[in-house]
Amino acid sequence: MPEVAELKDLATQQQSVRSQLIAAQTETSDIAREQDKLESDVDQVRQRMTRDQQRLDSGAVTSAKDLESLQHEVGSLNKRQRDLEDVELEVMERLEEAEKKATVLGAEQSRLAAAVEDTERRRVAAHAAIDKDVEHAQRERATVTPDVGEELLTFYEKLRAKLAGIAAVSIKQRRCDGCRLDLSVTDVDRIRSAADDEVIRCEECRRIQVRTAESGL
Repeated sequence: MPEVAELKDLATQQQSVRSQLIAAQTETSDIAREQDKLESDVDQVRQRMTRDQQRLDSGAVTSAKDLESLQHEVGSLNKRQRDLEDVELEVMERLEEAEKKATVLGAEQSRLAAAVEDTERRRVAAHAAIDKDVEHAQRERATVTPDVGEELLTFYEKLRAKLAGIAAVSIKQRRCDGCRLDLSVTDVDRIRSAADDEVIRCEECRRIQVRTAESGL
């Protein structure tokens, strides 16, 4: 059934999306931790710079050397804060992209799950329809087999076992419905001259050929 092939293809897609989603979620988590670390570093620098600035503003530092050192440290901390904030901004952009990617993949995963559910529902319905057709065919077969000779029926079943379950096919417009090949002139003459109850077989696929009003003979 085509639904079986669809389910196989969907399973392949799901596996691929699942792997990509795990990778995206892992990346998002790693970047989020990196951002948390940067925020902590920025906060520490900001707190230290605030303390140093308060010392400067309080006038508690009277030594020129200490005052110069403290001013230099405030400047260094200020530069360090700006550098960290620039890096943090870059990390935030990367995090936004990673989260967006994870969101898209999550939506695709949901879509595939819905597609699998729909395809499985159609597969079950198609399977039920086939079962119904099989039951109908079996009932029809039961009405026909009593009129078929045991020898022919045995031969038919052997052919079914050898030929993928299809032992008899019709001839339609001078074409075998089993191998889909046109009958040659010799084949047409042979079939025309055969008795109505003679078992005719295709020279190519070896299936029993059934003559009907659509055979074109």
